[in-house]
Amino acid sequence: MAKKKYEVIVPGNESKVLLHTCCAPCSSAIIECMLKHDITPIIYYSNPNIYPEEEYMIRKNECTRYAQSLGLQIIDDDYDHDTWLQNIKGLECQPERGSRCLECFKLRLRRTARYAHENGIRVITTTLASSRWKSLEQINEAGRYAVEPYGDVCWWNQNWRKGGLSERRIAIIKEYNFYNQQYCGCEFSMRHNIATDGEGKRE
Repeated sequence: MAKKKYEVIVPGNESKVLLHTCCAPCSSAIIECMLKHDITPIIYYSNPNIYPEEEYMIRKNECTRYAQSLGLQIIDDDYDHDTWLQNIKGLECQPERGSRCLECFKLRLRRTARYAHENGIRVITTTLASSRWKSLEQINEAGRYAVEPYGDVCWWNQNWRKGGLSERRIAIIKEYNFYNQQYCGCEFSMRHNIATDGEGKRE
């Protein structure tokens, strides 16, 4: 029996999408998949959660390197960790997939939706959905929240864990020798990671 083709259906059949990108490893196979389906992703790097700033720059530079290799546009949102800290205040001790992560996703995706609205882009999605460490339910909740104020922007809830993308991601990581971060991004996920097993690679 022939394997069912992986369907990639953009809302409104748009050919241009604003892709919130958390890191090069998570975005690699998604970007490749979009291009194969004649979808042009505009990469939006909005990650004020990442700590310290040196880590932010390493991940941003890897995203930029990959985008440039494919001739794609990448937009760097301002690094504003203080605002992120204010936004998750009181949730510092929450575990990954807890309420801190949901508030983090909401902040980053709302900024993505606002940029899309201001620049005439009608669809947004995120590479966060590719990671097995994240809750798809939280990501989709945050995505729906993000576009609420903008009637001209739609949230695309594609499941980027299917269609062989996880396996392809591993191959691209090796091909490009991407920096492989050891924690999700914020200082609180870093502390949790050290407290549990000291590894927990986020590829």
